[in-house]
Amino acid sequence: MKAVLVKAPLEVEVVDVPKPEITAPDEVLIKVRYGGICGSDIGIYSGGNAFATYPRIIGHEFAGTVEAVGDAVKDLAPGDLVSVDIVNSCGHCYACRTGHHNVCKDLEVTGVHRDGGFAEYFKVRREMVYKLDKAKLSEAMACLVEPYSVGAEVNARAQVSAGDKVVVFGSGPAGLAIMQVALAKGAEVLITDIFPQRLQLAAEMGATRTVNVKEEDLKTAVMDFTAGEGAHVLADAVCLPQSILDALDLLAPAGRLVVLGTGSAPSEIPQMAFTKKGINVFGTRVNNHRFPEVISLFEQGKVTPAKMHTHTFKFTDIARAFELLRTDKSQVCKILLEW
Repeated sequence: MKAVLVKAPLEVEVVDVPKPEITAPDEVLIKVRYGGICGSDIGIYSGGNAFATYPRIIGHEFAGTVEAVGDAVKDLAPGDLVSVDIVNSCGHCYACRTGHHNVCKDLEVTGVHRDGGFAEYFKVRREMVYKLDKAKLSEAMACLVEPYSVGAEVNARAQVSAGDKVVVFGSGPAGLAIMQVALAKGAEVLITDIFPQRLQLAAEMGATRTVNVKEEDLKTAVMDFTAGEGAHVLADAVCLPQSILDALDLLAPAGRLVVLGTGSAPSEIPQMAFTKKGINVFGTRVNNHRFPEVISLFEQGKVTPAKMHTHTFKFTDIARAFELLRTDKSQVCKILLEW
């Protein structure tokens, strides 16, 4: 079968690899139909993802149909539409024992630390597979459950609830997913960007307020949005050394900051930035069993993942898709690869 392999930074190829076969009773073989390109995939390709190892078959946003199952799998059948969680944990370290398996000390993320789903077929344990309602979700939208699970995890970390004034830095796919999950919880959301096209999309997806930081003073906008209090919750999906400093300045006293960055460039943060306001700062990584919550949001129509889908490429055109993402961020939101 063919698969997308990043051999080393800036080296991506479509290669031939053996097709996986069922060898254990709890395994599921999936015929991949669609995959979404994530910012972390771009980081693996560019060399900017500090977690990545090479060479790597990438892909952690993917979905498809069941091709075959092991003898112990009784609740899935060939043809079922499924999405795959990508968090592989040990189950016994401190993080796992305390309910945080997504930051397991030996965490392996599918498509980052172990080979991923950008291939014609993918084999996985039954416990990682979630069945979707084909009458309510298309194959293309099924692959977006994973990125929305990241948005759900951010909201869970910050305990977002009705009445919160949430600020999201960046209206790319991660920011939009965070925004829509927060809106579904009853929060109000101000979201930022530098591209008017992305902010228009955010408005269409329900943003309470959008801010082009090239045209408006962000602090003035946030204080107006929050009646002078500052952000109750701020999610930084821009992930630059400066953005965390901006976030700390914009938070309300006792506010909650969620940091999504995977880069290694340091930020110079004075201790007073945390202590003066008593700010709670949360790291977040992938998701912690959020698929059922997200699938429910999808199937109830409480979020609109289809709106962020802007381009589709055959998976063999991965290099062209990467180049489009690199050169035209204003027009691109979510690129899906099709098998």
